[in-house]
Amino acid sequence: MMTPSGPGRPDSTPGDDGSPARPATGDEPPATAPAATAPAAPVPVVDLNADLGEGFGRWTLTDDDALLSAVTSANVACGFHAGDPSTMRRVCELAAERGVRIGAQVSYRDLAGFGRRAMDLPPDELADEVAYQIGALQVFARAAGAHVAYVKPHGALYNRTVHDEEQAAAVVRGVRLAAPSADLPVLGLPGSRLHEAAGRAGLPVVAEAFADRAYTPHGTLVSRREPDAVVHDPDTVVHRAVAIARDGEVTARDGGRLRLRARSLCVHGDTPGAAELARRVRTALWTAGVRVEAFA
Repeated sequence: MMTPSGPGRPDSTPGDDGSPARPATGDEPPATAPAATAPAAPVPVVDLNADLGEGFGRWTLTDDDALLSAVTSANVACGFHAGDPSTMRRVCELAAERGVRIGAQVSYRDLAGFGRRAMDLPPDELADEVAYQIGALQVFARAAGAHVAYVKPHGALYNRTVHDEEQAAAVVRGVRLAAPSADLPVLGLPGSRLHEAAGRAGLPVVAEAFADRAYTPHGTLVSRREPDAVVHDPDTVVHRAVAIARDGEVTARDGGRLRLRARSLCVHGDTPGAAELARRVRTALWTAGVRVEAFA
């Protein structure tokens, strides 16, 4: 009868092929460890936003009901470039029902020009008007059991705050005035003066990209006054949306590749067929392995 040579260790090891047992020396190599697997690549995540409530009275422009079935964030017009109290209330109710985040889309006071005309507004006046618009939308958002989750400038104000530090700072002051105890995220173009001002004020910034707008080689949007500023072909828009969200790049106007990291993608609600386009974009993102999820 064999006596163990150590705690729990036999003094011989049987051969795998039935050969006589060999003495155990304690120097046997350890069992082969399973091969290490590479960590899984992070899943890209992007928000899908659209401009909603862009009507006035009996005049309607956006298909709000259909768009709210496709997007995760709604940029709601607050009455200065489009929208009226009843429209704002209705869009907030629909958004709350479907779990879509409500954002205040603030603008210059320009109903006739749809907020797309350049204006020179004193900074203090602009800050007051931004706060006024956010506050008005907040009333209807809260009545619907939700809240204003972020702020995004519209049209000419959006473009102006890309490079105008004074106007950008005024927008941020308006955001703080409307919600002094809440850090409302500011949605805008990455690298803009608006994001710089928001960061200095302690507000979160969210980088936005546009699948249906042309880009300059510097990463800014081509002016709507120039030809081909808007991408109209749906297939191209869908392809660009996936490239931005999954690959972090888009083709600039000069044909070069532009690196572009964005947490939110915009589909313009006033584009013909916008709701169907938004659905196609969302389906294509899912197929490409991109998770569509609100940022706020």
